[in-house]
Amino acid sequence: MLLIQCSKIKKYFGDRLILDIDHLEIYSEDRIGIVGRNGIGKTTLMNILSQRLEPDEGWVKLHGRVGYISQLESAERKNISGEMASKFSVEPIWDENMSGGEKTRFKLGEALDNNSVIILADEPTSNVDMEGIELMAEKFRQYDGALVVISHDRSFLDKLCNLILEVEDGKVKIYKGNYSSYREQKIQENERALFEYEEYAKEKKRLEDVINETKQTVKSIRNAPKRMGNSEARLHKMGGQKAKASLEKAVKNVEKRIEHLEIKKKPKEQIGIKLDIMDSTRLHSKIIIEGRNINKAFGDKSIFNNAEFTIYNGSKVALLGPNGSGKTTLIKMITDGEAGIKIAHGAKIGYFSQDMNILNKNASIIDVVMESSIYPESFARLLLARLLFKGDTIYKKVDILSGGERVKVSFAFAKILLQDINLLILDEPTNYMDIDALEVIEDTLNEYDRTLLFVSHDRSFIDAVANQIMTIENKKIELFAGNYTEYLARNKSSVDHQREELEKQEIVLKNRLSEVIGRLSMPSKKDNIEELDKEYYEILDALKGLTS
Repeated sequence: MLLIQCSKIKKYFGDRLILDIDHLEIYSEDRIGIVGRNGIGKTTLMNILSQRLEPDEGWVKLHGRVGYISQLESAERKNISGEMASKFSVEPIWDENMSGGEKTRFKLGEALDNNSVIILADEPTSNVDMEGIELMAEKFRQYDGALVVISHDRSFLDKLCNLILEVEDGKVKIYKGNYSSYREQKIQENERALFEYEEYAKEKKRLEDVINETKQTVKSIRNAPKRMGNSEARLHKMGGQKAKASLEKAVKNVEKRIEHLEIKKKPKEQIGIKLDIMDSTRLHSKIIIEGRNINKAFGDKSIFNNAEFTIYNGSKVALLGPNGSGKTTLIKMITDGEAGIKIAHGAKIGYFSQDMNILNKNASIIDVVMESSIYPESFARLLLARLLFKGDTIYKKVDILSGGERVKVSFAFAKILLQDINLLILDEPTNYMDIDALEVIEDTLNEYDRTLLFVSHDRSFIDAVANQIMTIENKKIELFAGNYTEYLARNKSSVDHQREELEKQEIVLKNRLSEVIGRLSMPSKKDNIEELDKEYYEILDALKGLTS
């Protein structure tokens, strides 16, 4: 069933054409992931599709109710049903003091609570822990309607989407399949475009060489020698003129062939964000961060109870745990040097916080990155250019940047790397960042040869960067040596083993229960009915405990 129709859409910001869409239709069975660089117009497109924003030209038709989950805005409705509140573990009434994850889950409940035929979700996984992302993916899979989602979480897009809509240079193009399929198609598409361009350029050059050689031949046809008689000279001149005319005609024919060649444009090279980690005082301690007998509580809520951990020099540690488990608390305890935590002598921490309010919104990009820079402005400009902030864009005010651009400015690749650091601590650096930037950041952090501690809920990012996993469970801190895939495999093996043990216990209990029931129904003189009756209820309780 057709749900959204768009025709001849154009949207300008000032004199800049952001979107130029000839035709777009969305149907009830579509699960669309929108991708593209930050600032390219993804959120603008989403707002136009939902009719929250009018296009400058063209029209949009909606056929049914739309559920909208915005990236940074408050919920449209301030209350949801008790059923939805229970499903997503949030209060039924909106509260601005809720955590980022709670706000997103509330908005998800709101979207599913209004009988919508399509949900438009702008970065719904940002600020949501892994359990929350899994819950969201499951609810979206169960949702009986269309889904359009902007997300930087590649695993999320792979699980949900059957179409990928790419926004590039104001145009949109739809690819069939999930994100991984889209990436393969893009690679093949770019390889084909490059091949066709090279063949076109080769043939054009060959024809141009033919023209140049022919023109040189025309010039080489000499005039008649002076010793020739008039009649001979006339014949010689006539032959030369015919030859020249024939060659000039050949030149024109080749020029027409060039004009009729199908022009192939050279594929646009994506400007990389290749950045080198600045050299700094290297740490030689074997242990960089160590925690012993860590205790932390907020009022009656205990976060850590005699927790311990050790982070070794050169390790890249992903700190995992559900929202509210204490990840950000632990990072702040480390950066503040609280009791029980020891940091290697000479450590210079580069710390990224997920709190956007640390940025001076009225300052320009160049001003923000130069606030704590130990390098000259010329170097900062070079760094920003590699981050695609070129020319006058470095004078943009932070306040007008999109979420992803804002992170790119404040993140280690501009602001932090201009500081004198040898220890990186990053709290949710991937929120609101486009996928292209994420992949470059992954490459750069893989090349980083110092110690890294980071919090992220992006499974692809964690798997690409971390070589150790640190988890917060039951007020304790556990370390696993290995990447995220190995960590999941270990956990699955442990869970499978636990399940096998429980199944064995269940079989034993059920066999004993059958025996007890048989003896109760036909007791012998030796049977103690009261004891058998007591055992019967004890076995039932034990079975109930195993099931739970």
